[in-house]
Amino acid sequence: MRIDVFSIFPSAIEQFCCHGLLGKARSSGLVTVSVHDLRSCAVDPRRSVDDAPFGGGAGMLLAPGPIFDAVQSCDPPRPLLLLGPAGRRFDQPMAKDLAALESGASGGFSLLCGRYEGVDQRVADHLVDGEISTGDYILAGGEAAALVVIEAVARLVPGVMGNEASSIEETFTNGLLEYPQYTRPAEFRGWAVPEVLLSGDHRRVARWRQAESLARTIRMRSDLIEARGGLTEGEVRLLREHGYSEELPGKNEP
Repeated sequence: MRIDVFSIFPSAIEQFCCHGLLGKARSSGLVTVSVHDLRSCAVDPRRSVDDAPFGGGAGMLLAPGPIFDAVQSCDPPRPLLLLGPAGRRFDQPMAKDLAALESGASGGFSLLCGRYEGVDQRVADHLVDGEISTGDYILAGGEAAALVVIEAVARLVPGVMGNEASSIEETFTNGLLEYPQYTRPAEFRGWAVPEVLLSGDHRRVARWRQAESLARTIRMRSDLIEARGGLTEGEVRLLREHGYSEELPGKNEP
């Protein structure tokens, strides 16, 4: 998997990508993160990459020249995606789609970090292949959002995670929040681990985890249940079996 990033703060990307799973993936060659400094293609002594917008207005825009030159000088993997508020909402399915590109002809993807008030529209119209938004909030630039995308995608590349089952059972993978988890000691300050987890009965544990995942999602992210089309009859029975009748939504779709 190759990921190229274009930014005016390349060190911010580099420093983050040297640590944790991502750092190990880079060291082992499973993931390559190449960071390109947009200022390297500026033509004036001050290495300027921004300018005032035509028609007036607050703030500055990233100018098209340095961006086009930086991208065309290194021929990055496509798609090239601009991080900005107008883009498609980044989520786990999109992370999977991007991770799947590692086995395709392009071998990865690229990210362009916006800054200031955004980028010249000609960049969006004629250079990038699409836009991504990590959420409905305002950031000073796209670097933090780029790191979110890089980490979410890289951990899905085969071999990056030590236990491949971890990515299968994680939150959002099946449209639900993950079940609660516990480690030693079995009792801490009077709070005990649920008995079922100490039973050794793998079938009971699996059913308890599914019920807890459903109940937790209903309590904390009911929108995810709605996005799945409601609860199945089997899920309703499972929740009742585990004492969650009162938490069932008013309408349960079979």
